[in-house]
Order: sequence, then structure tokens, then C-alpha cells
Amino acid sequence: MNIVYNSEHYAIVAYPVQQGFELVDKAGSRVLFVQGSVARNLRAAIDSIPDEERDEEAIDALLDDYCAGSARPIRYH
Repeated sequence: MNIVYNSEHYAIVAYPVQQGFELVDKAGSRVLFVQGSVARNLRAAIDSIPDEERDEEAIDALLDDYCAGSARPIRYH
């Protein structure tokens, strides 16, 4: 497990063995785990943001789109 992105609103945790990413929406208290082709597509989408535009705002906006409708509430046990 490696934290590969961390902003005020989102975190991305990589799970190399599972070839997946956990997207954590801090403000919305939601989480989404993606792996396989979805994880590869997420990585490609981040990489496709031009270097001069790849900032926290652009990455957070992309993560908003990925989490919309799919992320589940974080539950504490």
C-alpha cells in the first residue's frame, strides 16, 4: 500500500499486488476501489493531463468524475 496522491479533498492509495487504487473522497467521506482496466484507465486519464495543467485542482476534478455515483460511504465499525 502506497499513498500516491494526497490533497485536501482526495487521496489515492495504490495497491500494487492487486493492481488497484483506492480513491478516498475526504470531503464526502466516500471510497472507491478500482482495479484492472479501470485502474489503468484512471492512470491514463491522470497522465493525459498536460504537465503544465496537472495540478491539485485538475486531478481533484478528475477524481470527482471517477467517484460520482460509484463511491460508497466510508463506514466505521
